[in-house]
Amino acid sequence: MNPIPSLGLFIFAAILGNAGSVMADQAQRIAAGAHLAHEMSKGNCLACHAMPSDAKTITSANIGPPLVAIRARFPDRETLHRQVWDAGLTNPDTVMPPFGKHQILTAEEIDLIVDYLYTL
Repeated sequence: MNPIPSLGLFIFAAILGNAGSVMADQAQRIAAGAHLAHEMSKGNCLACHAMPSDAKTITSANIGPPLVAIRARFPDRETLHRQVWDAGLTNPDTVMPPFGKHQILTAEEIDLIVDYLYTL
């Protein structure tokens, strides 16, 4: 019996297992970001933006732009992170709270929200 094919299968299975773990981790990050975005004491994006709610319906808020097609509007993740951190950096007249600057959200929480927004 040649040990090489079984070694190849072992390596292939390990790679697939790792990919599954990465995908599960990403799914958890997206779920955590959605929770933060919808949480009234944290992101509360639903208060100002039309976006999917927990019930998978689109909210009708219209203070800020709708949170759809985020990857097309913010192809650079860092730009979106800065927007959530302090939208006043690019628009001094914004009514959006500076979530990071005022420590409403941590940098990691903003990263989680960005992960979620990139799914919209």
